[in-house]
Amino acid sequence: MLSTSELIKKYGLNAKKSLGQNFILDKNFTDKIVRAAGDLSNSTVLEIGPGPGSLTRSILDAGVKKLIVVEKDERCLELLNEFKDFYGDRIEVINGDALEYKVAEDVKIISNLPYNIGTVLLFNWLKDTSKIASIHLMLQKEVVQRITAKPGDNHYGRLAVMVNFLCKTKMVFEVSRHVFTPPPKVTSAIVEIIPREKPLCDVEFSKLEKVVAAAFNQRRKMLKSSLKAIFPDPEKILLDCEIRPDLRPENLTIEEFCRISAQCSVPSAQRL
Repeated sequence: MLSTSELIKKYGLNAKKSLGQNFILDKNFTDKIVRAAGDLSNSTVLEIGPGPGSLTRSILDAGVKKLIVVEKDERCLELLNEFKDFYGDRIEVINGDALEYKVAEDVKIISNLPYNIGTVLLFNWLKDTSKIASIHLMLQKEVVQRITAKPGDNHYGRLAVMVNFLCKTKMVFEVSRHVFTPPPKVTSAIVEIIPREKPLCDVEFSKLEKVVAAAFNQRRKMLKSSLKAIFPDPEKILLDCEIRPDLRPENLTIEEFCRISAQCSVPSAQRL
């Protein structure tokens, strides 16, 4: 089968900025990404935005049981069908919008996500983590830092609290922008996201989301001030939860946010 660069030349492909495309031509590097996801021999994998198929090839060569690729760019479909000719029924090619694709089975997700929809896609998947075994994504490094941040970190905020309430996360490795064609203006990183068997705390997601949003909407303010949008007497609530009212949101653990949220009686918000 032709190499990725040869396929790009054959089909006259160029990365479209409007689709957030940046191609990777180095198979050794895409193999490294796939190895981070572990054994795929009995797994169904979902890849979003395969483009010319550099990561696709590495997933298939790793012995995946089944690979589902969702590609919006119709220019890539004929190219991706060459993978079907070479790898057979192990690959299913879907022409569609990833934002509208519903995960229908237990999958591992491995993707170099378009930067313009990465966080939105992640939030969509977290609406039902029961169908996802693991997620390995390439995103902007800054977004990965926000996902994996710990209390007290500069990047710690709503994204870290809500994702880690449902999942375990870690940055696997950074990615030089020079592995891409064309090189993006930002550094990327690989993040590993493993859904928990159950949420970190026994509290309604919608209540936690409301409290966290209120706290970080005014992150420079003390909690006794920022939580006035939710509680008539936030200082009393915080003291009852054994949390200092003069702390700022970046100082609280997820468990502490959960304790506050358990006191919340406002109408539930839609999850994520």
